[in-house]
Amino acid sequence: QVQLVESGGGLVQAGGSLRVSCAASGRTVTSSAMAWFRQAPGKDREFVAAMGGARSTDYADSVKGRFTISRDNAKNTVYLQMNSLKPEDTAVYRCTASRFYRMSNYRAPSDYDYWGQGTQVTVSS
Repeated sequence: QVQLVESGGGLVQAGGSLRVSCAASGRTVTSSAMAWFRQAPGKDREFVAAMGGARSTDYADSVKGRFTISRDNAKNTVYLQMNSLKPEDTAVYRCTASRFYRMSNYRAPSDYDYWGQGTQVTVSS
């Protein structure tokens, strides 16, 4: 059984940094495309960042240059380092994994098979 458990969310001031983690079990992060999506109240789920099994990455334009996705194979964990945070980054951040390690499009939530429960990130102005 595949489980994804997010942690590291919290409250931070605008301009600050935060790192959220996604610990995986039941499947190795090296064999899966991994991604972060977020959803703010009243808004649709939004793609944030993804990493393929070969460490290829993709970022939403809104976070490019500020957020970095990475993974620690030994810990079977994926991270999202968020810098220069803005109030509009406030959302529940959810980790997701695909059965495949390489995908032609990392941005469609329907292409992912496993989801975590999410962690709240709140950025105050």
